[in-house]
Amino acid sequence: MENKKEMTVFSPSVGADERQSLPKIAENSISDYEENIKSFEEMQRELQLSLDPSYLKTVSMSELYDTVYPSKSPLIDGLLYPGTYIFAGSPKLGKSFLMAQLAYHISTGTPLWNYTTRKGTVLYLALEDDYRRLQERLYRMFGTEGAENLYFSVSASQLGKGLDEQLARFVTEHADTKLIIIDTLQKVREVGGDNYSYANDYQIMGRLKSFANVHGLCLLLVHHTRKQTADDKFDMISGTSGLLGAADGAFLLQKEKRTGNAATLEVSGRDQQDQKLYLIRNTETLLWELQKTETELWREPPEPLLEQINQRLTTDCPRWQGTATELVGWLGVEMSPNSITRKLNVLYGRLLNEYGIFYRRDRCHEGRMIKLYRGERDDM
Repeated sequence: MENKKEMTVFSPSVGADERQSLPKIAENSISDYEENIKSFEEMQRELQLSLDPSYLKTVSMSELYDTVYPSKSPLIDGLLYPGTYIFAGSPKLGKSFLMAQLAYHISTGTPLWNYTTRKGTVLYLALEDDYRRLQERLYRMFGTEGAENLYFSVSASQLGKGLDEQLARFVTEHADTKLIIIDTLQKVREVGGDNYSYANDYQIMGRLKSFANVHGLCLLLVHHTRKQTADDKFDMISGTSGLLGAADGAFLLQKEKRTGNAATLEVSGRDQQDQKLYLIRNTETLLWELQKTETELWREPPEPLLEQINQRLTTDCPRWQGTATELVGWLGVEMSPNSITRKLNVLYGRLLNEYGIFYRRDRCHEGRMIKLYRGERDDM
């Protein structure tokens, strides 16, 4: 049985039937017109309020629950997410080799260690290298198997002096860009004056963070650590606390011995669990290999509502459309229509990332319609 509701087009057979249909058509047209006028008036009012310096835009708890916010699909499950991250470590430690590893695995969609990776275009600004060195390094690490959507550049402008436009153009030309690596941050930031103040560090990260958020990608900024130790190892990141304070997270790579091949990678961020990974560098391939993790990744327990949706949307029936009331009946759950809608609004990211199911709410003549479907894009 087809679960998607079918809309039939009215086909008049006689004059009387045609006359009877006119009020309905007119009613729908008036309804659409009134709805558009209402939406326009709300937008106009919001614009006028935003021009008032005393106006503070707020969102109620109910409005939060009634809104579907875009999901942040991880680039590497449990490890790397869209946003702006600092990747710090001492000079000549092997950071660039690990950057090349991340870039290659994301561009090919192959798992990194025991972490699931999602494929996408990667731009690697290797600003402390040249193309010959890159060629030799990549060949030693990955052989002759190339990646068509992994791009490199050994030169770029500075922030505020052309870099913003260069990155924006690249993303426009490569719409599926998921990761941009800047190696190193020092190469693209302005120097001199008070450019190493907290305010300036925070402003730099804020600008990069805004770019990453607008384009829904990850910016990974390679940076150095100070020689001084600290109780909190992330305080060893060079610069003021403004860098880490504005970033979405940070990675800290440290060797146990300067001449050894063993290292630890500590991870801290807003969207992932704090972790400590023990790595060892393969002396032949120069690849970083995972030895163990200090703690197991915490995984959210199964959500019965999402499990039920996943079971009902099969290969033979990959789509469903209807009202919230009809969805409650279709799933056979004891929930109010308002509750099931709000729950799906909140769990939209899990539904997409864990089950590959898209969820939408659209306004139509009958009210709010819910759409659930599997696929790469919205074809409903």
